[in-house]
Amino acid sequence: MEKTLAIIKPDATKRNIIGEIISIIENSKFKVIRLSSMILTESKAKELYDIHSSKPFFDALIEYMTSGMIVAIVLEKDNAVKEFRDLIGDTNPDNAKDGTIRKKFALNQSNNSIHGSDSNENAIKEINLIFN
Repeated sequence: MEKTLAIIKPDATKRNIIGEIISIIENSKFKVIRLSSMILTESKAKELYDIHSSKPFFDALIEYMTSGMIVAIVLEKDNAVKEFRDLIGDTNPDNAKDGTIRKKFALNQSNNSIHGSDSNENAIKEINLIFN
């Protein structure tokens, strides 16, 4: 069984749609292994999104991810990383497939409601970062 990290982002927690998102995840046969609500520190947000540190949107991303509560969830399922990425959809909700979480809930590309690890290696790294 693989594990992956999901983060319900501040735009979604502020709109009180946490339960709806978790229901979609559970109905897609993911098992919730660990769940915690928190406010990301700036240092953890910067480490989580380090891959984007040279991009022009980096500072805005960090400000957004530290602007309110998030819900971090460790999920387990066969092929968890790929299946969760398929479930959440494209980063840009305009390009996301119907039925995906981002198509349903994202406000825009920047406020896209949910994060999902993009590789098994990053899933392990991100889970350790958030939960340790």
